[in-house]
Amino acid sequence: MFLGEYTHIIDDKGRLTIPARFRNKLATGLVLTRGLDTCLQIYPDAGWQSLAERISGLPTSDKRVRAYRRRVFSGAVDLIPDRQGRILVPPYLRKFAQIESEVVVAGSFDYIEIWSVELWQQERAVIEDANNGDLWEGLEI
Repeated sequence: MFLGEYTHIIDDKGRLTIPARFRNKLATGLVLTRGLDTCLQIYPDAGWQSLAERISGLPTSDKRVRAYRRRVFSGAVDLIPDRQGRILVPPYLRKFAQIESEVVVAGSFDYIEIWSVELWQQERAVIEDANNGDLWEGLEI
């Protein structure tokens, strides 16, 4: 499982070093794609396969499903971390997530999110606002 948040740098070549705690789970391969918020998501191969099967099982007659499939699959890239645990984040994904250099790598249990520091700070302000109870209203856990 992926837990915690880490600040890292994307180098001039577009490489991101995966946090050491996450590397073993991603050593054999991963998929990087657009997230639902303005972030990127990393899935281990098995997690990606499960997500892809669920998405593929949705009816393509629904315009929202087609749009979601395009968002997720057209932005996806298969990667294998190098010996230093780095992956190459393509320019189009960096642009989508408004990432220039410093990023936050945040664990989300079965996947990882990559955020620009600025957008992560905005997101954290929303989720940590104790007066923002309506955000959680109706959520069944």
